[in-house]
Parts: sequence; structure tokens; C-alpha cells
Amino acid sequence: MTTVAAIQMVSTPEVGENLATVRRLVAEAAGRGATLVALPEYWPIMGMSDADKVAHAEQPGSGPIQNCMAALAREHGIWLVGGTLPMVSPEAGKVLNTTLVYDPQGQMMSRYDKIHLFGFNKGAESYDEARTIVPGETVGVFDASFGRVGLSVCYDLRFPELYRAMGECALIIVPAAFTHTTGRAHWEVLLRARAIENQCYVLAAAQGGMHVNGRRTYGHSMLVDPWGEVKAVLPEGEGVVAGELDAAYLAGVRESLPVLRHRKM
Repeated sequence: MTTVAAIQMVSTPEVGENLATVRRLVAEAAGRGATLVALPEYWPIMGMSDADKVAHAEQPGSGPIQNCMAALAREHGIWLVGGTLPMVSPEAGKVLNTTLVYDPQGQMMSRYDKIHLFGFNKGAESYDEARTIVPGETVGVFDASFGRVGLSVCYDLRFPELYRAMGECALIIVPAAFTHTTGRAHWEVLLRARAIENQCYVLAAAQGGMHVNGRRTYGHSMLVDPWGEVKAVLPEGEGVVAGELDAAYLAGVRESLPVLRHRKM
């Protein structure tokens, strides 16, 4: 058995405040036995405007956000999947929305830049990530002791072909900042669908609550098993969701219903 945990936050516009929160919550997750911990999308900053994160964009290997994640992984001896942070992009005024993965020695082992950029317009509620984010181009995976781990972010959840491109994963991680509107309609059903069709665990670390900037995120960080059952969930507010990955159960699901071997395309 492997214990994993998702951190749920209600991030603010203050990077220092969010760093302090994540230190406290990661310590709690490690104290509960988690050897892999996932942070939510935009955990270091949810600015008053979308452009605020550009000023905090970091170069690879340098900066307070990356230093914090490396130190936490090393201090607690965990795999830390760092939600997303703003990284410098080739385009002025824009960032890459990046997941960085640190091993238990605090070394950066994998990177994934969010490929699909969220756009939503319904009445007074509208979002367009493409205004401040450059999309990534490469599928993100890494190998942990319990198997392959696939990386995705928020809006990626609506594109099942991305998950097929990861290959056979034991775990898929989904940091997110789903809006309350879209989350209430689709969040859980999409997470369960990705777990069922890929016959793997899905660990989703979300933003969950009313933010200083007026945005409301849906929360419901959760762990879903390969049969599509929700094993743990936190509806709203900051906190930790933890649960176990059972390799024998995963193998049993794939053996009794060998969907992945039956694929024709």
C-alpha cells in the first residue's frame, strides 16, 4: 500500500501567505503517512487579476516557489507534485502554467506545462487563460516506486485523448482551480470517468472556496479508485485528503475487465 494526499487551498494574492499555508498542510499530509503529496493549481498565487502571476514567474531552478517545494520534498522525504506555478515563457506578458515534480531528496524530476487553456463565458462569468498563459506541448509522466504517474491540470480533464497518450498509469494527478459553476456540473463525473477508462487511481488537488479576488472555486479534492469509486473527498475549504493506492486491487480490476488490452485504436 502507498498513501497519497491532495492539498486543498483557498489561495490568496500574497505569495508569502500561500507558501506558509502549503508548508503547514504538507507537514500535515506527511504526518498522516503520505509519501506522495499533490498541490492544487495556482497554489502560490491567485491574484486580483489574471496578469498578477506574470510578475512572479520563475526561471527553471530558481525562485522562492521552487525553493519552497524542493525544501518540503526533502524535509518530509516525499514525492511532491507541485500543483502549478507561473514559469517564464517565450512570450512577453505571459507565463507557462507549470507542474514540477520533486523526489524525496528534493530534486526536480519531471515537468509538465498545461496544454489545454480554459475559456468560459456565461453571463457575468468569463475566463480566458490564453490572455496570460502559453500552452505546453508535451505529455507529462514520471515513474514512482508504485508505477507510472500521469500529469494533467484542470481543463485538461475534458480531453480524454491526453490521458491515453500517457500510457498505462497507476496514478493520474489533476491539480485544479475549477470554477464553482463548472465544478458543480462536471468535476466529479469527469474525474471518475478518467479513472474508469484508464483503470487507475486519480488524485485531484483543488482550490476550494471564495477567494480574495471574488472568484469562487469548487473544491472537492478527492481520490478516486480504478473502479471509479470516490475513496476520500473534501468539499470546501483548505485541508488534506489522503488515501491508499492498492496495487493488488488495481491489478485485479485490470485482470477482471481487461479494457486496456481490448483497445483497437
